[in-house]
Amino acid sequence: MRQAYRVETVRAAERALMATVPDGTLMLRAAAGLAATCAGILQRTPGHVYGARVTVLAGTGDNGGDALYAGALLARRGAAVTAIIPGGKAHQGGLRALTQAGGRQGTSLDSTDLIIDGLLGIGGRGGLREPFAALAQQANESAAVTVAVDLPSGIDADTGVVAGPAITADVTVTFGALKPGLLIDPGAGHAGAVHLIDIGLDLAAAEPAARAAQRDDIAALLPHPGAESDKYRRGVVGVLAGSDRYVGAAVLASGGAIHGGAGMVRVATSPAAAMAVRLAWPEAVVAEHGSETGRVQAWIAGPGMGTTDDARERLVAVLRTELPVLVDADGLTLLAELRKEGLAARTAPTLITPHAGELGRLLDADPAEIESRRLEYARRAAAELNVTVLLKGSTTVIAEPGSGTVAVNPTGTPWLATAGSGDVLSGLAGALLAQGLTTAEAAAAAAYLHGLAGRRAADGAPIGASDLIKALPDAIRATSGTLR
Repeated sequence: MRQAYRVETVRAAERALMATVPDGTLMLRAAAGLAATCAGILQRTPGHVYGARVTVLAGTGDNGGDALYAGALLARRGAAVTAIIPGGKAHQGGLRALTQAGGRQGTSLDSTDLIIDGLLGIGGRGGLREPFAALAQQANESAAVTVAVDLPSGIDADTGVVAGPAITADVTVTFGALKPGLLIDPGAGHAGAVHLIDIGLDLAAAEPAARAAQRDDIAALLPHPGAESDKYRRGVVGVLAGSDRYVGAAVLASGGAIHGGAGMVRVATSPAAAMAVRLAWPEAVVAEHGSETGRVQAWIAGPGMGTTDDARERLVAVLRTELPVLVDADGLTLLAELRKEGLAARTAPTLITPHAGELGRLLDADPAEIESRRLEYARRAAAELNVTVLLKGSTTVIAEPGSGTVAVNPTGTPWLATAGSGDVLSGLAGALLAQGLTTAEAAAAAAYLHGLAGRRAADGAPIGASDLIKALPDAIRATSGTLR
């Protein structure tokens, strides 16, 4: 599990450690790790450290000091290191070390192989102002590799918000602990590859702000049938999806549920969609609207079901049960019309899986604002609606009511931005709910597997949502360690 911590938590751990070690120890540890990473990059591009051209962008804070000390270490290995100090002031110890190692001050980013961004630290708020903003633009336009110190300058460390000009790094070297802004877009999109340097912080008792599950974490969540398993013990999921207009949604959601491990999938849908599901998935038990669906252990409600009065009544009926319910797509549109009244009487677990537009309707918020403040709005929706929220998008963020920690999904590919992809995710997550996972567990596992299946199916080329269903067994095998 990769865990990210708020700035105040990291600062407290730093203060506790600094009280036990000589002055400057943490900065020198950070600089050593930064310099080692930069040296490794230079050995690949341009192919050598000796004679490589390095430019340090140094602000006045500790990040500027880290960058200058790292520049001094690189200069001692023969790199030609130039420091640009836009504010006119720099960390004096770091600047002195760089000068003594043969580095110099300059004003230009031209003809450099590597840029070290030490303009602002994790305490920075808001976009970069001049003269930092102009330097950031030059760095972003440069062909040189850019390495950010702790966090790309201009990124909010706690939220990932980018409120103005900011550095876009190829690599970020962060110290002591990950910060949420390195995991959550739009900040994560500025971070590049993230390298964590251990400087000795003790965060064992601290609550993380965000977690990113890794393969073994997801493997531990996945249900596995035993010798006594039957289709009912493996979980029966009800799929309220599809309509005569949106036939494919029922097919895709059912396929996601079947390949998500449910022992049985019961589908309640329209006549045209029922026929399509029977043809695609003969193992599914299909009932047309008005017929008895049969007993289930969790519900998926929404994909392609339409927003008619009849659809609203079916959604309300599902929400009135004591079963776990996942609401997606048209179900979210209906839920926005029902507002909190649709959830007011529910005590059973509820998972919603909106994209920014759907969440905007639920919260009366601008989708663009949600995209720029994903962490904030996921938490707000969880608190206001008393549901688990899986906010889809460039970074999938999962928030629970009453929890200060969110989950961030580390898998995925831009090729997943295709019609019907979300229907497959709903089916997969609903199947996991029916198998006994909590809403948060089901959301995390489904997002991980869905993202991994997307990567495997795409392999650098366009895919359709049905390709995800075919790739799910392979993704599960890879995650659980049973890939042949």
